[in-house]
Amino acid sequence: MSAVRRLVVEADGGSRGNPGPAGYGAVVLDGATGETLAEAAEYIGVATNNVAEYRGLIAGLTAAKALFPDAGTTGPDLRVHVRMDSKLVVEQMSGRWKIKHPDMKPLAARAAAILPPSSVTYEWIPRAQNKHADRLANEAMDAGRDGRQWEAAASTAELDAPARTPLPDRGPPGDAAAGAAKARAALAAARGGAEAATLFEVGGEAPEAPGPTVPEPTAPGPTAPEPTDVSAIAGAEAAAAPASGSAATPAPQVGWAAAPDLGAPATFVLLRHGETALTPEKRFSGSGGTDPELSATGRDQAARAAAHFAALGTVQEIVSSPLRRCRETAAAVADRLGLEVRIDEGLRETDFGAWEGLTFGEVRERYGDDLTAWLADPDTAPTGGGESFTEVAARVAAARDRLTARYAGRTVLLVTHVTPIKTLVRLALEAPAQAMFRMELSAASISTVAYYGDGNASVRLLNDTSHLR
Repeated sequence: MSAVRRLVVEADGGSRGNPGPAGYGAVVLDGATGETLAEAAEYIGVATNNVAEYRGLIAGLTAAKALFPDAGTTGPDLRVHVRMDSKLVVEQMSGRWKIKHPDMKPLAARAAAILPPSSVTYEWIPRAQNKHADRLANEAMDAGRDGRQWEAAASTAELDAPARTPLPDRGPPGDAAAGAAKARAALAAARGGAEAATLFEVGGEAPEAPGPTVPEPTAPGPTAPEPTDVSAIAGAEAAAAPASGSAATPAPQVGWAAAPDLGAPATFVLLRHGETALTPEKRFSGSGGTDPELSATGRDQAARAAAHFAALGTVQEIVSSPLRRCRETAAAVADRLGLEVRIDEGLRETDFGAWEGLTFGEVRERYGDDLTAWLADPDTAPTGGGESFTEVAARVAAARDRLTARYAGRTVLLVTHVTPIKTLVRLALEAPAQAMFRMELSAASISTVAYYGDGNASVRLLNDTSHLR
């Protein structure tokens, strides 16, 4: 019987904009010792997160095969355990999820053809346990930003990655019982300690049970605003320092390690519109529905927001979604401040297709499979030709880029909807699409993101409702 060589492949991909400048990273580990055997990374130009994740998988499997090209013939049998923080890739390559997006199918086919399917297993891991590959991907994206390609000789990803211990012989390498993630502390001590990983989460609801937190009308949790000193809000909007666009970005030219851009940022004050008749009923209300007006409660909320911004005196420009509820909210603030309202199509809410006007429960009853797929995969659109989260993210990112270029150094009030606001916050944090389900946005709530000239972003406020008391 031939010997068995066990390897672990950890892979990651990222896109700064989704779609945007993208890159991947992959590392091959010895399943018996935890030793790094190979690294791969590449800047791939403009692409989505999912494309970059698949490219990282392909690179990792290719590198594993190249280490033992005679495996299964004259050499040892090869067993590869893939560990990734992309739920989409892991579930699709494991055969548990269907691959619907046309851009993903050829990438999945390439990955499946590299090694015999029976020799490859897959495991989802949290992002905090995938630091090595994540750092490689960020190094590749930094290289692309600087007009060059990633070079292995210049990489510091392994030095900064969490340490790993050898894997026992039982079970597949990297499995839940005996995986590399279970006992990384030994090498950490040898290296003087590995960097502690922090998984930043906003809000409180898990993606597995989001309820109606994603659709436009959602206002989960207590609707009464929390008391907060208005002066404290002003301080929060004025005092935060620029932060990295990604909590996991390791490269020396990005984030806190970079020479800071001390110029005034473009500050987006994100105001969700006031209530409509659909809001308290928690019905999907997007771009494809009836375009409802503000209710009496919504008009009162808009007036209170206007008074708040008048007291602060910080808003210099106002830009609104084209939908009526936003235009009415923006007009209330503009009248109070004496400013003009500009319209940007990129700020409109998601088109929810056949789900428009329905509650979350009604959609679950009528279109259960479609809803499950939509919640699991950002590339999946609502029933009846609505927009996927990926499509929404692309147009919101384009609007962000237009507006940050136009209003550099200025404070701009963007009156928009749940999904665009969550998307701007998510992109600023470089968080995965599933982070959308972990944010709460009440009607007429205020969030703030600042954008600096060096590309960094700082999330300064989320879902503040103190002005509504």
